Amino acid sequence: MHKTIFETHAHYDDEAFDEDREQLLSSFKENGIEYVINVGASIESTRTTIALMNQYPFIYGALGVHPSDTGELDEDAMGWLKEQFVNPKAVAVGEIGLDYHWDEPSRDIQKKWFDRQLALARDVHRPVVIHSRDAASDTLEMLKQAKAQEIGGVIHCFSYGKEMAREFLNLDFSFGIGGVVTFQNAKKLKEAVAYIPMEKILLETDSPYLAPVPFRGKRNSSLNIPYVVREIAAIKRIDEEEVIHITHENAVKLFLDTQRE
Repeated sequence: MHKTIFETHAHYDDEAFDEDREQLLSSFKENGIEYVINVGASIESTRTTIALMNQYPFIYGALGVHPSDTGELDEDAMGWLKEQFVNPKAVAVGEIGLDYHWDEPSRDIQKKWFDRQLALARDVHRPVVIHSRDAASDTLEMLKQAKAQEIGGVIHCFSYGKEMAREFLNLDFSFGIGGVVTFQNAKKLKEAVAYIPMEKILLETDSPYLAPVPFRGKRNSSLNIPYVVREIAAIKRIDEEEVIHITHENAVKLFLDTQRE
């Protein structure tokens, strides 16, 4: 059985890794981490993501602009973004979505560029990586309007309850589960994980953010995924190897088998 981990969401271009990036990334293979998707959140971090995926054979890229950075977007930037998908290692559009935790940029601007990036994903035949914070109903509504079930994708760092999980499952979306599931106060998320079928769960860290217990508050990395695996295995009452195997298959199917024409 496959015992290698597929990390579906990290930010290794982040300055938190400037001191030891090379050393950390080169330790992954011996620690059972087979693939990593590095995720863009701005035009700048999309550029640095492309540099990483060109440098490391096991790193793939999600390219896109996070809702908090959509204020920088214009037609030229969108044109440039689209051109980057000629690279077969650019496997998703993301992270894109809505973030109502902050007041800037305005909700109208966030929605405009979320919609445009959903259209881009359809255009380039790639799934989407969705960031949704304090914006469940608007995210869901926009995904429905865009017929996102035809595009496919993942709700990254899923943080809503079982009811919202059901809605996203109806769109055939997957769910990125990371360190938060190990937090004691994550009752709603644990219930959602119990409810979501294993075939729709992906492993992620959001490194350098959201380190699992016992490293909460410290810099996160893919080396901490076993703590997430252990928690999911406990919730699902299956063994850890099975969690690793199924989530690996899920990620390959969503991201690597969708390098369509």
